[in-house]
Amino acid sequence: MKTTRTVLAVGSLGFFLITLDISIVNVALPNITRDLGGGVSGQQWTIDGYTLLFASLLLFAGNLADRVGAKKALILGIAVFTLASAACAAAPGIGALVAARCVQGAGAAVMLPASMALIREAFPDSGRRARALGVWAVGGAVAALVGQPLGGLLTTLDWRLVFVINLPVGIGMTLFLLTVARSPVRPARFDWAGQILAVVALAGLVYGLIEGGHLGFTSPAVAATLVIAAAAIVAFVAVQARVAHPMMPLRLFRSAGFRLALGVGFAFMVGNYGNVFVTSLFLQQYLGLSPLHAGLVYIPSALFAITGNLVSGPLTNRFGPRLPIVAGQQMMVIGLATLVATIHLRSVPLVVLCVIPIGAGGSLAMPAVTGVVLDGVDPDQAGTASAVFNTFRQVGGAVAIAVFGSLIAGSPAFLPGARASLAIAAALLLATALASRRVRRRATGC
Repeated sequence: MKTTRTVLAVGSLGFFLITLDISIVNVALPNITRDLGGGVSGQQWTIDGYTLLFASLLLFAGNLADRVGAKKALILGIAVFTLASAACAAAPGIGALVAARCVQGAGAAVMLPASMALIREAFPDSGRRARALGVWAVGGAVAALVGQPLGGLLTTLDWRLVFVINLPVGIGMTLFLLTVARSPVRPARFDWAGQILAVVALAGLVYGLIEGGHLGFTSPAVAATLVIAAAAIVAFVAVQARVAHPMMPLRLFRSAGFRLALGVGFAFMVGNYGNVFVTSLFLQQYLGLSPLHAGLVYIPSALFAITGNLVSGPLTNRFGPRLPIVAGQQMMVIGLATLVATIHLRSVPLVVLCVIPIGAGGSLAMPAVTGVVLDGVDPDQAGTASAVFNTFRQVGGAVAIAVFGSLIAGSPAFLPGARASLAIAAALLLATALASRRVRRRATGC
């Protein structure tokens, strides 16, 4: 029992740290731009540099967790993440900051599937695992709760402190891990060809979407980058179908529940990342709120998100995953649609009310979706399956920042670009909510 509690605490701390570095940095973007320059493009790359490497290396990280053991992989990820955080804090310019953020993303990529695999090892029973995943997800909700206001407070003093705060958390996680038993390993070769193609595909896609909003999508450099990305995606799928040890085994996609979970995870991140990115810029750069006051706007949403995480497990155990998955996405749609309809009123209280169902809905749906992923695979592939799932999630986040930032930068005024961005997120979540009605009532049948 002590071991399971320790594993759950470490896994939750890992998710906390990864999520914190998204929410806490968003609030600091205007101050970072003021000190280091870079404009909207620099703001996009500060977020997407992290997300890009995170998404690109998750599949590799899932294989790593299975091969060397979840505990060892998690320690490695924490070390890389913590050192990169120190580099971010010391960055002399926007280029150095983006580079350090990329390394941070690599560390986070190793941490996430390893933390999920540790939980899969500690909670083999699906019922207990559903409750554990709800608690694990609270780590992300707590990070969202403290991230925005803490980021605002620290940015008021010095934006570099938003990266320094990661150091004691990383050290604390390492100390916790020293008490956890060694994880089982599953020897397998790394899929280097697949990894290279994955990085090329995702880097090309994100670069093309970000720079396309500034240079135009007819620009030769942008067009060539997107063509290369498309070719790399096709080549990646071909490699995965032929190699003996693929980093993304295509047989995972035979499960309808798994395929649906990937779509839901992608849409969730478009709505979640897109909402925080757009509303943070709206509150600070459009309405002129201070970083601290902008951060306080998200506190009610984060409190409801914690409740959603804790309720998701019991709801899943009683009614199956369909109810929390569908209801959670519908709540996000309501929040986003209301925000689209009212953003022109420039009302901070309305923004507070609109982001509540976005945070609460996402927190209700995601633990259940994660359970669908883990229930559908063998225990020795938990790391790989969670990596595939989180890759799709992070790609959704990266694409959201790239596309929404381009829409805002390319619009003659802020509000039309912001409205279009939030409407796209709402439409995508509505589509996946409707598709999620096909999820079986019980996870075992997904």
